[in-house]
Amino acid sequence: MYNPFKILPLSLFLCGFATVIAQETNSSTTPQGASPDSPHEMSEHSIITDRPDATESPNTVEPGFVQIETGGYYTRFEENGITSETLGYNTTLARIGLLENLELRLGVNYEDNRLTSMMGASEVSSDFKSLTPMLAGIKINLFEGRSGTDFGFLGHLYLPFTTSTPEALEGTTPEPKTTGADFRFSVGHELSDRSGIAYNLGGQWSGDNTGMAFVYTVAYGYALSDKIGAYVELYGDAPELSSANHYWDAGFTYLAGWNLQYDLTFGRSITDGQDLLLSAGLSYKFAY
Repeated sequence: MYNPFKILPLSLFLCGFATVIAQETNSSTTPQGASPDSPHEMSEHSIITDRPDATESPNTVEPGFVQIETGGYYTRFEENGITSETLGYNTTLARIGLLENLELRLGVNYEDNRLTSMMGASEVSSDFKSLTPMLAGIKINLFEGRSGTDFGFLGHLYLPFTTSTPEALEGTTPEPKTTGADFRFSVGHELSDRSGIAYNLGGQWSGDNTGMAFVYTVAYGYALSDKIGAYVELYGDAPELSSANHYWDAGFTYLAGWNLQYDLTFGRSITDGQDLLLSAGLSYKFAY
């Protein structure tokens, strides 16, 4: 079996290495020519991320900036003596500011999956790796309210580009061979100087002919300090042709700079499907 306590340090190391690369390739100034450490730059271009939770923010990346959100995760589920584990080495989302209140979104996940069962006194495992369908979409910030309420819309296509070999695993569901899609309406409310709540409502089609699944998320965040934040979240989906799935997670973020944020998450499912979720990653923003 995978050891999640060995996996997460590796994820953090890879994230830190990615940060060094990004810092080496990033200009020392923004398009406006201001120092990133200046109060003006902090207020106008501070990083706002869509990770680590499942709730997408209504805010978009400003024109002239790219935001890379990446990390690793580990999930585990055991049922009827069979343990299913997934290790995501890379959950990268690139958010590119095109116009005021409009961003382009490109993403891909690389996963290592394992099924383990006991055959008498022996442990038998089967593995397959997959490059999940490529994500391509947009986010539009439709409304920014003076009362602290923001409203946005997101839409994605999931292109069936995959290298998995699920036929090696008896009883597993094959990867989608057709294009999937999703959409969400995103709302964020500022409750105080330190807290806020955000929620998403929408639907998704996985590309495997199972019909549409209604999607919901709701997350509450609180700033423990100027750099450290905490959140708790409830999310799930309700497919048309099967029972609903509900999950919870919680975690912390650390703002290392105006354009760099680290995160750590843990959680599990409320219904059957996930005994453990561990995730770690970072988000980095730079001018282009």
